[in-house]
Amino acid sequence: MGKVTGFLEIEREEPRYEPASDRVRHFGEFTIPLSEGRVIDQAARCMDCGIPYCHGDTGCPVHNQIPDWNDLVYNGDWEEAARNLHSTNNFPEFTGRICPAPCEEACTLNLEDTPVAIKTVEQAIADRAIRSGWIKPQLPLAKTGKSVAIVGSGPAGMAAAQQLARAGHDVHVYEREPKAGGLMRYGIPDFKMEKDHIDFRVSQMEAEGVTFHYGENIGVTRPLSDLQAAHDAVLLCGGSEAPRAVDAKGTDFAGVHYAMPYLVQQNRRLGGEDVSGEQQLVAAGKHVVVVGGGDTASDCIGTAFRQGAIAVTQLDVRPQPPELEDKLTNWPNWAVKMRTSSSQAEGAIREFSAGTMEIIGNSAGQVIGVKVARVDRKRQPIAGTEFVIKADLVLMAIGFAHPVHEGMLAELDATLDKRGNLFADTFSYQTSKKGVYAAGDMRRGQSLVVWAIREGRQAARAIDLDLMGKTDLPA
Repeated sequence: MGKVTGFLEIEREEPRYEPASDRVRHFGEFTIPLSEGRVIDQAARCMDCGIPYCHGDTGCPVHNQIPDWNDLVYNGDWEEAARNLHSTNNFPEFTGRICPAPCEEACTLNLEDTPVAIKTVEQAIADRAIRSGWIKPQLPLAKTGKSVAIVGSGPAGMAAAQQLARAGHDVHVYEREPKAGGLMRYGIPDFKMEKDHIDFRVSQMEAEGVTFHYGENIGVTRPLSDLQAAHDAVLLCGGSEAPRAVDAKGTDFAGVHYAMPYLVQQNRRLGGEDVSGEQQLVAAGKHVVVVGGGDTASDCIGTAFRQGAIAVTQLDVRPQPPELEDKLTNWPNWAVKMRTSSSQAEGAIREFSAGTMEIIGNSAGQVIGVKVARVDRKRQPIAGTEFVIKADLVLMAIGFAHPVHEGMLAELDATLDKRGNLFADTFSYQTSKKGVYAAGDMRRGQSLVVWAIREGRQAARAIDLDLMGKTDLPA
């Protein structure tokens, strides 16, 4: 259990960041890792609770065996800790960077606001395993003769592909973009996760027998029926990319964009892809308004500052949350409380209970401002509270409604759920069309990277069971 008295003797510590004035000058990761000894200290704080909420569904969807690898790190067995961690999570260096760590919210020590620094330890284990050469391709003992197509190479598609290849199937991943990773590559800024982490895993998977096909927009450049005919099973992991509708006037003015095209274009630039033929979405020298209060909005803020924005204002329709949650009401579930991301801490102006009423433009059709009103708890505007914020660039970061229906899903014509997601249960992961499965955000809706990895792993197990009549893949 780590050190028996560790939680009493050792304070919680997290990695520090480069100063904001330095980190906004580049797009690289800016977290300063803890030394090995300090990571061991953090692992030592784990109490090995009788009921470890940290790795139940409330804490860790992939069910990382957190107390176990904390104890292994405390005792200096990093290689065994890495094996344990990888037994439940294919890509812990991803989750160690971009997962919001619901495990820490569920930690018993969070009752006193000092949870074990689980995410920090996880990233340290993963990075050390890669650096030490412990992560090698895992080849199957025998091939099954079965072939599986996976559409989409985000975390769900990658996790499923790796599991199915290790089970001995011939796995082909079809990706619309020039490189693998989905929104991990094209939506997550490099300052949160540099993309060489994805490249490393793609190389590992290729060595394990996974074949990646890029530039394949299934349902557009190639019909889905081709994949159904060529493979024994098809798994759809295309994500949730249809943005929520914006309920405001003036969204057609020049300078008003959805968040994802803005983030994707910047990531393409950094990845060396040619964006010269596109409309350039750049915040340099502009007053930027970001509409939305989630992680995507925060990513827009950090990107805008690095591009040279004069000022960035974030509009959140929700009321300002309390500094600390009511533990007796919320724990061990994810709590609503005041959180400040590293991007927001770089100088963003945050407006709460702020409803976007109208986008204002000039006679030339260019955005010049955003009309805002304070809203009540039912999100209705309060008369007399209107004000205007200057804006040269407005980014709508209000989330995604469901997967894109045009193209692949229209061709498949399978059952959708009431939210417009592709329907499949969490046991068979099979859609209403035989031999076609779904996992990740395409099935469950917009969610976290850790849920995508879990769904990919479970869908792989369901497919292996259907194809072979039995399976050794973990649940």
